Amino acid sequence: MRKGRINILFTCVGRRVALVELFRRAAGELGFKSMIVGTDSDALSPGLYVCDKRYVSVPIATKRYVEQLLDICRKHRIDVLVPTIDTELKTLSLNKEKFVDVGTYVLVSSPEVIEICQDKRKTYEFLCANGFGSPWTEELRRVKKKEIRYPVFLKPWDGSASRGNAIAYNRGDLKYFGNKIPHCLVQEYIDGQEYTCDVYVDFKMRVRSVVPRKRIQVRAGEVSKALTCKDSRLISEVSRLVEVLGAGPGVITIQCFLTHQKELKFIEINPRFGGGVPLSIRAGAKFPKWVISELTGKKLIIKKDGWQDGLYMLRYDEAVWCVRDKLADKFR
Repeated sequence: MRKGRINILFTCVGRRVALVELFRRAAGELGFKSMIVGTDSDALSPGLYVCDKRYVSVPIATKRYVEQLLDICRKHRIDVLVPTIDTELKTLSLNKEKFVDVGTYVLVSSPEVIEICQDKRKTYEFLCANGFGSPWTEELRRVKKKEIRYPVFLKPWDGSASRGNAIAYNRGDLKYFGNKIPHCLVQEYIDGQEYTCDVYVDFKMRVRSVVPRKRIQVRAGEVSKALTCKDSRLISEVSRLVEVLGAGPGVITIQCFLTHQKELKFIEINPRFGGGVPLSIRAGAKFPKWVISELTGKKLIIKKDGWQDGLYMLRYDEAVWCVRDKLADKFR
């Protein structure tokens, strides 16, 4: 790392305009000049156009994906790589040492942790085995002939961002959606208040901060209205969950419900920055500043409850502008 400078790569940057800007601001507040590079497979992803350098990436599933990212890291002397979507996490984790060899630290959990998080069957097994509440979950093929209580929630066991999710109110719905949803799981329908919790795990794998966000409104799988809530029970259980799992370093996103009977039911573990994380950062959980501080050897002082309770985030659409001859190009 060059003195007084930090270079950051956001992969699959998509719509993460706010996250990019928060990292840029954090670098400046810490006295660092920054260069932010973004990649995405879609040249019209808005996040690309708030980055200093931008590239259209090859698909994640191709062998060239890691090679392309390594080339970008070498060319721009990237200090830290921040992944933003689930589908690239395992690939990045399995190749983490290759990035270390070119001087790039990747904010990613171990392959074993990612496997548990991305396969919702294994998530359910992990939660049950370690005493965490979770709605009952079974593969569709195992419940087709069973008598079950409706409604039930349906989703792919390897899905993300709420894609392919549905609610079945009767056996006809179950058959209809079951034929449409690949790798379909059937899950107990939970009626209660949904929360997302942003967890910061430091580079020594210690949980340092947990910020619960009450999900008020969701649009296209991402929260659009939310509220920070200092719930000590929720903070304690989420902290324990992440510690038992061994996720990190970086930000881990946990989704759960608090039922009307006051039971906690965990449903999702995402070992990456969540889409609503700007609310937690704005409330005082300075995740980008903490990441940069650890990377640059600055002393990390974190007060676990040092964030604002009762802060609302009300999102709205905003435009990013670019001209045709300035569109991101494929990395060569």
